[in-house]
Amino acid sequence: MNEYGTLHESNGRYALRFERYFPYQREEVFRVITTPSVFSQWYPFATGEMDLRPGGKIAMDDGEGSTYEAVITELKKPHTFEFREMDDLLQISLLEEGEGCQMIFTHIFDENELAMYVAAGWHRCLDALDLLVNGQPVEWKDNAVELREYYKEAF
Repeated sequence: MNEYGTLHESNGRYALRFERYFPYQREEVFRVITTPSVFSQWYPFATGEMDLRPGGKIAMDDGEGSTYEAVITELKKPHTFEFREMDDLLQISLLEEGEGCQMIFTHIFDENELAMYVAAGWHRCLDALDLLVNGQPVEWKDNAVELREYYKEAF
């Protein structure tokens, strides 16, 4: 299975799409993804404060003095978690597949010039999420440079 993201253009915007398979039922993975204390371990700038309902807020802090809120636009257990962060839309869908589930993670944004950096960042975050779903502690690999090079070539 290819864990690398793909870039698609749609209506003048860009969508980065990643697919990851988990050997767990959707309900289990959904619970991990939407648990605030776990979300803040893999999602950049998340503080762990979130109101899990459509229209609910997710508190963010960039660590450099800026705080802001993402807004949950769709929340359907056990398969859809979607929210708007600034002008970007983040979609996480869980599809039944075999004994487990396939996660489709999509980030829709405007700036194509940043795509290789955004893709490398999400790749690393999703690697961390993979560890969390599997009950392992997060270890951030030192692979950002290689990932940026890969995505620079790919896009």
